[in-house]
Amino acid sequence: MQVTWSIGELSTRTGLSVKAIRYYTDIGLLPTAPRSEGGHRRYPPQALEQLKLVQQLRALDVPIAAITNVATGGQRLGDLVAEQLASTQTQLAELRWREAALQALEGCSGPERLRRLRVLARVQRRPQATADFARAWQRVLPPTLPRRLADAITAQAVPEPPCDPTPDAVLAYAELHFLVAEPAFLGYWAASHVRDKASMYAALLDAADGAAPAVAAGRAPHRCEALDAFCRACARAYDTEDTPHFRAFMATDMQTTVAPFRRYWQHLDTLTTTPGPSLGRAHCWLAEGVIAEYGSAR
Repeated sequence: MQVTWSIGELSTRTGLSVKAIRYYTDIGLLPTAPRSEGGHRRYPPQALEQLKLVQQLRALDVPIAAITNVATGGQRLGDLVAEQLASTQTQLAELRWREAALQALEGCSGPERLRRLRVLARVQRRPQATADFARAWQRVLPPTLPRRLADAITAQAVPEPPCDPTPDAVLAYAELHFLVAEPAFLGYWAASHVRDKASMYAALLDAADGAAPAVAAGRAPHRCEALDAFCRACARAYDTEDTPHFRAFMATDMQTTVAPFRRYWQHLDTLTTTPGPSLGRAHCWLAEGVIAEYGSAR
């Protein structure tokens, strides 16, 4: 005859209350044997092992619903462990992000703390914020750009949020979100005055590539082929000649329009470890060269 346990015996052997064991039984977590002649619940031997498993998983804060799914054969224990580990890692990442965000607010003045709070609030739900960031760049870049050009820009302009962030990194990432929504930033990229945006972007990217060695070497942007190529591309975009007068016009215009662009790439440098200057940093170098050389020539 099979040995069975009463609910009281299970309670004594596991330290669980009778009420808890009854609840586990009612939700289908424990197997039961036929009731005794007196109508009392009886449990087969495996019920004791099942309860021990429940206790061990509950000690790791595994939800009862997930444990029940394993106990009833809906999921393997190994899959449950993998699922719970992934969930825990996500929670830890969120806590690290929150910790860094709070640290970014801790050591600054009252007005600056309020400004940072407004900026940081945009990215506290990181998966949603990352998706919003990608969509914002899709709106920023002209829709007529070929895929290869758009990909070349977004590969550098849309960083992944740092996994183990410092306060500076969290703030920089939030500042990027804030900047990409600024009208001046949007207008700079949209280039509404340009008809052939694909050709303009291709030429500007080539000019930035050409400037990269000088940027990396720390040289000042003074009269070089990359700067000339940059100015020629801008002149073609305006459907005009590349003259000193046009370069003076560019310098005046860029003194106001390039400011948010420069800030964007400065924040991006805080987040990336890619060797060499980014396209955006090289672009800023070229724009600053135009401003330095032609800002007062008009």
